Amino acid sequence: MVIFTCQDTFESMMTCIYDAWSARLGHSNIKLRTEPIWSPELFCEYRHIDPDEEKVQKVIRSIQQKISEKSYHDIYRAAMSDHPDKLDIIYRYMILGFVYKEKTSQMLGDPAVSALFELNRKVANEAHLFREFVRFSRLKNQILLSIIEPKCNVLTILAPNFEDRMPSEHWMIVDKTRMLSVVHPADSDYFLTPVSPEELTYMEASKDRFDPYVGLWKSFFQTIGIEQRKNPRCQRNMLPIWYRKHMPEFQQ
Repeated sequence: MVIFTCQDTFESMMTCIYDAWSARLGHSNIKLRTEPIWSPELFCEYRHIDPDEEKVQKVIRSIQQKISEKSYHDIYRAAMSDHPDKLDIIYRYMILGFVYKEKTSQMLGDPAVSALFELNRKVANEAHLFREFVRFSRLKNQILLSIIEPKCNVLTILAPNFEDRMPSEHWMIVDKTRMLSVVHPADSDYFLTPVSPEELTYMEASKDRFDPYVGLWKSFFQTIGIEQRKNPRCQRNMLPIWYRKHMPEFQQ
């Protein structure tokens, strides 16, 4: 068994798929994994793959033209999942896709298709929730900052929504789990950039302590609540506790 490994980025995964396919070792004789590899398998050969932009574009074009545009979007969202086997699931899906074309996404009886469907749904659901739960705080330099800790890598799925809603604002969303941020200069395109622990600490310390929007969130939350109808269990179902860490209305 040969196991192809790569970094947990979309570009690296697409390159890994290209090299694994081009190796012509037989689909049953290879596996694909994202790094880090915590528990190496015995009697397996490991091959690390570095990202290559030309190979990335070739794989993307192949998915779009030989399978479907919908499958490309499903694969992209699945690649943002936190599931350890996501890359191998994507690879197995593509094997079917090049045979059954646009019908592949409807073949939910196949294990590879159903597995990718579940990954895609989980990422899409989490991104949908964060569109509602993201809260911005104003820094002293007037930049809007939001810090989130999602399970999946949803930054690139969230960014277009806020770019459309706040095109003329300087804002950034930081994924504290991956130390990655999406930065949007006013009236410009957003971009992704890594964040160091020192930069994050500085940004958190630079929050405006008298930001009126934080006060508005807290006042709104307290005002709309009806004490006699308070139902913490229902609230936890609608808004799980792990989402609340960076929401001002739940802070003291």
